[in-house]
Amino acid sequence: MKVVTFRVGDYQAVGWLERELVLDFTRAYGLYCLAHDLPGASAGRSALSMLRAEIFTVDTLESVRGFVKEHRLSKDLSVEGHQLLAPLPRPPRIIALGLNYAAHAVETGKEPPKEPIFFVKASTAVVGPGEPVVCPKGVGRVDHEVELAAVIGKGGRNIPRRAAAAHVAGYTILNDVTARDMQSRDMAASRPWFLSKSLDTFAPMGPCIALPDEVSEPAGLDLSLRVNGGVRQKSNTRDLIFGIPELISRLSRYLTLEPGDVISTGTPSGISPLRPGDVMEAEIEKIGVLTNPVVAGK
Repeated sequence: MKVVTFRVGDYQAVGWLERELVLDFTRAYGLYCLAHDLPGASAGRSALSMLRAEIFTVDTLESVRGFVKEHRLSKDLSVEGHQLLAPLPRPPRIIALGLNYAAHAVETGKEPPKEPIFFVKASTAVVGPGEPVVCPKGVGRVDHEVELAAVIGKGGRNIPRRAAAAHVAGYTILNDVTARDMQSRDMAASRPWFLSKSLDTFAPMGPCIALPDEVSEPAGLDLSLRVNGGVRQKSNTRDLIFGIPELISRLSRYLTLEPGDVISTGTPSGISPLRPGDVMEAEIEKIGVLTNPVVAGK
C-alpha cells in the first residue's frame, strides 16, 4: 500500500492510494474504531501519530481497507480536489548520507568512504509534491540529489542488521537539494554541512510512503532525476555502498532511532546546477515520481 498526506481546504489528513484515487484513511480509521469499539481513533490523524501508535503497518491498513470494501464506503471516502503534501510534513529527524554511491564520490573528487558519512537536514526544509524549491538570491549554485529514504516505524537501539527491516515502516523519495557553493566553502573550512543542506524548501519529499508490501526489497530499485524532461541522474539502489540494514544497525549503535525518523541513503552521480524555471522530477521504482519546480527567492 501507498500512504499519503493530503489537504482539502483547511482539512488535512492521511490517505491511501487506490490506483488514481486517494481514500481518506483518517475518516476510515475513525469509523473502523467505532465499529470495533476500539480506542485511539485520533491516532489516524497524521502519519507521525500513526507511526508512534504503531498502526502505520500493512496489517492495519489492510484491515481498514477490508472494512471499507465490506461496507461499501469507498465512494464516500474518496477525496476530490486535494493537494498532496509531504507524507511526513515534519519528521522528527532527517539523517542523510554523504557519498554513498561510489560514482558520486568520484565525480566530486573524493574517495568512496570506508565508513558511512552521516549528517542531518533540518525538518523545516521539507516540502511536498508540486511545491517550489526556492533558491535564495546570492546563495550560488544549487543542485538536485535524488535519494531513496527509509521511514523508521519501530524505534530502537543496537538493532542488528538481520532485524533492521522490521524497523522500517516504508520508503519514500527525498530530493536532497544542496547549496553547493556554500557546502564547498564549509568543507574547505572543515565545517559541518548542515546549513547548505537545510535551507527552507531544500528537502522535497513524497509523493507517498510505500509500505513493505510494495517495496519488499529496497536494494534493487531504479532511481532517476529529470530536469525539464532531460535525465540528469540514473542509477539503482544496488549500487549503494552502505545499504539500509547496515545504516540502521550502525546508527542505532550510538543513538536511539524513533518512529518517524527518516534515513536518506545518498545520491548517485549526475548532480548538476538548477536554475529558476526548472522543473525537477525525482523517480524511484515502486514508489512514484516527485515533481517540484524551482523558483528564485529574495
